[in-house]
Amino acid sequence: MTITKRASAGVLESERRWNVYSSSANVSERQAAPPPLAISTVIFALRPSESSGRPTLWLPLVRRIREPYKGLWALPGGPLSHSESLQDAASRNLIETTGLAPSYLEQLYAFGGLHRSPTQRVVSIVYWALVQPTEAALADESENVRWFRADRLGELAFDHNAIVDYALWRLRNKLAYGSVAYHLLGEYFTLAQVREVYEAVLDRQLDPANFRRQLKSTPDIEETGEYLQGGKHRPPRLYRFTGRPGLDPDNRSTP
Repeated sequence: MTITKRASAGVLESERRWNVYSSSANVSERQAAPPPLAISTVIFALRPSESSGRPTLWLPLVRRIREPYKGLWALPGGPLSHSESLQDAASRNLIETTGLAPSYLEQLYAFGGLHRSPTQRVVSIVYWALVQPTEAALADESENVRWFRADRLGELAFDHNAIVDYALWRLRNKLAYGSVAYHLLGEYFTLAQVREVYEAVLDRQLDPANFRRQLKSTPDIEETGEYLQGGKHRPPRLYRFTGRPGLDPDNRSTP
């Protein structure tokens, strides 16, 4: 199956699961029952800006092919089945719609506003992950699955604009501690590449000399003795991250 067909089939399967659930009970039964649980995911990756070529923050979205919000873009997701853990459902939804299987997929927040959906109340458990450029390049894309710049999304379905804004807020706060930035890089990186991650996430430029001085004084960064080749100038030194994997210890997943 081609990438386009596989991505489209995943979107259709995700929409079918919602349709089966919604049609299995009448209006009065749905109102009397507890609200259904859904899983959504926010996946951030770095991609070059189309204008400047500098790294910018992007995320994959899925176009809705049924009402409500038919034609609008939304976060990958779908209903939670009785036979899945939360994390398994998040992983399955991502595979079905985007083909992505992030190494780290962790809970972000639960969104349960009364009017998130115009047809019925739905509580969404939202997961998030950061993927390296090589992982992001493997994502399925089609007319219904596409990458968007995080700062140029337009109107999304449901409350997904608010979800992305919250994810960005959490990501920016976590840059102040932990190992978040290194999950957007490859195994080896230059100090300038780390600065580019910070600039992309914070959406502002940083002083290179001050940033380099602060970064070299932090733990869990080790010189490799290797250098980045292929540039016109003196090749920069390569480093690697030696700390604990994961987004952060305060953001544990629920099985």
